[in-house]
Amino acid sequence: MNVRLFVFLCLFPVTLWAQGFSGLGADVKGFAAPAPDPVFSFPREHGPHPEYRIEWWYLTANLTGPDGTPYGLQWTLFRTALAPGEAVGWRSPQVWFAHAAVTTPDAHFASERFARGGIGQAGVEAAPFHAWIDEWAMKGADFDAMTLTASGPDFAYDMMLSAKGPLVFHGADGYSVKSQQGQASYYYSQPFFDIAGSLNLPEGKVAVTGSAWLDREWSSQPLGETQTGWDWFSMSFDDGAKLMGFQLRQSDGEGYSASTWIAPDGTTSNMPAGAFTAKPLESHQVAGREVPVEWQVKLPERGVDVTVSALNRDAWMGLSIPYWEGPVTFRGSHSGTGYLEMTGYE
Repeated sequence: MNVRLFVFLCLFPVTLWAQGFSGLGADVKGFAAPAPDPVFSFPREHGPHPEYRIEWWYLTANLTGPDGTPYGLQWTLFRTALAPGEAVGWRSPQVWFAHAAVTTPDAHFASERFARGGIGQAGVEAAPFHAWIDEWAMKGADFDAMTLTASGPDFAYDMMLSAKGPLVFHGADGYSVKSQQGQASYYYSQPFFDIAGSLNLPEGKVAVTGSAWLDREWSSQPLGETQTGWDWFSMSFDDGAKLMGFQLRQSDGEGYSASTWIAPDGTTSNMPAGAFTAKPLESHQVAGREVPVEWQVKLPERGVDVTVSALNRDAWMGLSIPYWEGPVTFRGSHSGTGYLEMTGYE
């Protein structure tokens, strides 16, 4: 066993490891909790918040090759804490892990990395921006223009990111409620990245261009005790508008949903809880699980009624914490491309 992996397994928060994403519903004392009416300061917020239990820098991209073939790309750095705060060296309570993936119409490649905080192997610096774990990195002079690199056994990519619009804030000015009980996170996005670069795949190198969406989120208990997972959609319409919507599933069969409408100029509208609906239309067996791969998504307030379909139904992230994530297309009242993430399907 890799020594770093062994150390990580020994130190990783037991509840989160055992329960996967459902462990995010556990109440852990001592950490800060998001509060309404946040006052953000940039570029500071692009960096880590060690007083909170969990945090991520999460980028997905819809790409096209020279022959029109669609691809998807993911790069995510997660921080989770054994205790609030930071310390030097191995005394640091911060644990880092990362996921990277490439999806094609016929294949899905994924890899992961693990690191302990305090020793320089992984971390995030706000300005100039630099998020890294080993040689995987997202960095630039600022948050608007960055490079992006990652690699796995069967893939690698090297990308340039350029923001063409403003940051957007979800919920009430970045305070994003996740349940009727009031669990919440701080949540903002940069959904206006242009992206270009190259994918290295088993069949060779492919030049690609497209659009990317970066999520920033941190909290200490973002799920309620009865919530078992979520279905998250990022949708970029052909007319320039965008939609972020998620629903959180509960063990009693009920759920909670929230969404943000994003106009082409970046103006946002926080939609009422429950306005966004996502109904599974068709499931697919992958990794021994039945996972929805076609959905009917509605947001009546904006005239949205679309069928969302996976580019590759087998886009299963078979990693230490498994989940499904991949690029999607949609048709109906609107057309375009996006990404779908589904967690908690056991």
